[in-house]
Parts: sequence; C-alpha cells; structure tokens
Amino acid sequence: MTTLTLRPLTAEAFAPYGDVIECSGAPDKIINQGMCGRHHDLALVDSGPGRTGISLFDAKARALPYRLDLMERHPLGSQAFIPLDNVPMIVSVAPDADGKPGTPEVFLSQPGQSINIHRNVWHGVLAPLGAPGRYVVVDHISDLPNLEEHWLEDPYDILDQ
Repeated sequence: MTTLTLRPLTAEAFAPYGDVIECSGAPDKIINQGMCGRHHDLALVDSGPGRTGISLFDAKARALPYRLDLMERHPLGSQAFIPLDNVPMIVSVAPDADGKPGTPEVFLSQPGQSINIHRNVWHGVLAPLGAPGRYVVVDHISDLPNLEEHWLEDPYDILDQ
C-alpha cells in the first residue's frame, strides 16, 4: 500500500488543479457604505455547455488514515466546495495520465478556505476530516454526462502531516 502525506492547502501548491478561495490580504474594494470588504473574483466558475448551479452537500466525517480508492472528474465544468461549518477537508487531486488519474497530491484545508476544482481535473470525493460538514457547491448543471469515476487499482492511504 502506498501512502500519501497531507500538506497544507496553499494557492501556489493547488494552482495546477484549481483555485483556493479565501480572504487573504486587504480587500480589493470597500463596499456597502464602508462596512464590507470585497475580495473580488477569486475563482473561475466554468459551466461549460450548461448553467451554473448552487447546491448544498451534507457529508459524513472521515478519519485518518484515510483510504483514497476512487477519483472522479467533471469534463463539462468546474466544481467549487465552500464549507459552512469550518470543518477541515481532505483535498485529493491528480494530474491526468492518459485518461486516468496520475499520482495524487493531498492537501488539508484550514478554516476559512474553500476550493474550486477546474474542469476535467481528477479529484477525490468530498472528505471532511474529523466531523461531518455541510458545503455550498457551485458547479455545472445540465442533463449531459458530467461525471467520470475511476477506481484505483492500488489505493493510497493518506496520513497526517
């Protein structure tokens, strides 16, 4: 069994796979009579040939070591996960290797961080760590097929940092 070690989720490390959505630095604009800072345009929402939808997900807790045995991708649009409960999540992503996932990278989000996985990027399923989590999910909505799953022949065990 191959192991992977969680590492902190940063915009730089995650850039090949998508966007980290978080308030960092000063806001781009001050709005609402000076009472609100806007951190503008933090992720590319890609709806492809469909429309953009907002859904709520209610995910069961996962624990370490965590077995990564299934990866998926969405060929028609991006998929953003915005936690509502400040529960960290395991974020597993992989480059494409001839139509299947290559070697995964695994990250651990921190409170205040959300992610947007770009179109057609292999990723693990939603995995809140230590407690259940509720998420706003922004993604492609249509009747077209937008899910490709790949069961890993040699699963990975994900360990703490």
